[in-house]
Amino acid sequence: MTPSSPVPAAASMVDRLEAIEARIAAACQACGRDRAEVVLTAVSKTQPPEAINAALAAGLRVFGENRVQEAEARWQEHDRTGLELRLIGALQSNKADQAVALFDLIESLDREKLAAALAEAGRRQGRVPRVLIQVNTGAEPQKAGVLPDQADALIATARDTHGLIVEGLMCIPPADQDPSIHFELLRAIAARNGLNVLSMGMSGDFEAAIRHGATHVRLGTALFGERKPA
Repeated sequence: MTPSSPVPAAASMVDRLEAIEARIAAACQACGRDRAEVVLTAVSKTQPPEAINAALAAGLRVFGENRVQEAEARWQEHDRTGLELRLIGALQSNKADQAVALFDLIESLDREKLAAALAEAGRRQGRVPRVLIQVNTGAEPQKAGVLPDQADALIATARDTHGLIVEGLMCIPPADQDPSIHFELLRAIAARNGLNVLSMGMSGDFEAAIRHGATHVRLGTALFGERKPA
């Protein structure tokens, strides 16, 4: 077989997925949680078609993408029945219509202007967008996300003023800090706002995220190997 054959790619994906599933199950057991409480989101951004096909063949059904146009090109050939496509990257307000049409859930709502744009796009398309509020738990100037002390106000505005379905929160902790501090901060914000969904934890820290209540973990490198250039 040639190196590009989908058969070994699928087998490799199955092996990686089995190892990840075992780690998720062990992390859940260690903190007394049910494995069914944690959804695995496959971060498919930048991946070639053969990698996506291998992930689908292995049984993965929830996928995370960073860019609207890239995701449109990647998924237009696929039957999306039974799949959930989530936008995990920053979103410009002028792409709200495309995002609402393509994604089942938008994890990166971080400002009132974007909430208004998503709500308006939803009205035009006859649907109410499902969203997560992205919180910049480390207050990093180069990173998207609402600041923690402004999160409550954005949650209320998105829900009450714009009528969006706010399901929970998302964060990306600073790379040089203990992620557990940031996971706990996100969980506290969610709890006081009556939110149940916590999208937190990536390939290097998903077990810690599970210990701190993650309901969705976003895995790219652990599933697909080193990220391909964007």
